[in-house]
Amino acid sequence: MKPLPSPLLVITDRHQARHSIEAITEAVGQAGGRWLMLRDKDLEPEPRRALAARLAEVARRYGMHLSVNREVALAAEYGASAHLQSGAAVGAARRRLGPGALIGVSAHSLDDVAAAAAAGADYVTLSPIFLTSSKPGYGPALGVAAIGPAASLGISVIALGGVTADLARPCLAAGAAGVAVMGEIMRSDDPGRSVGLLLDACKAAAAAASWTGG
Repeated sequence: MKPLPSPLLVITDRHQARHSIEAITEAVGQAGGRWLMLRDKDLEPEPRRALAARLAEVARRYGMHLSVNREVALAAEYGASAHLQSGAAVGAARRRLGPGALIGVSAHSLDDVAAAAAAGADYVTLSPIFLTSSKPGYGPALGVAAIGPAASLGISVIALGGVTADLARPCLAAGAAGVAVMGEIMRSDDPGRSVGLLLDACKAAAAAASWTGG
């Protein structure tokens, strides 16, 4: 499997953000975060393109990997990777971005995960693992128990939905390759500190897995 840029994927959402997305991205980079996804799917094309340009510049300064949700052309323009809504879109994205591009897919069931793996995606975000205030009423929660069977399908699984620093470790212990976080960081008064706590939890999970031979 293709290595992931980081065990922590930070996803943008300006509607929840207490600071500008650019300022949050800066804080993520300063705290050691190395993977950011531009979501904000409701932005009009030109403002979204302008935001992508600004985030790409911040990402370059920190050696951060930038992913773009849905828009493969925008990802190609800024040397980013793509995150897609279904496995059916993977083939076209791969042809546009090349074999080395990191391509992910949103998954909400084992069938979705299997389809993404069969299509050649590099990872899935599996959600919602926990109930989340970012998307109230979105569920039911799959729970940590869904992670192991998904990971057994031969694709990297990123746990998404309600993940906090306290909940990151059980997700990784269950077989997740990483965690994706949106609201916990966007709503934070100190996003850099939130990122640091999440990265510390990821490191602790990796150390525990190494100690037990997992």
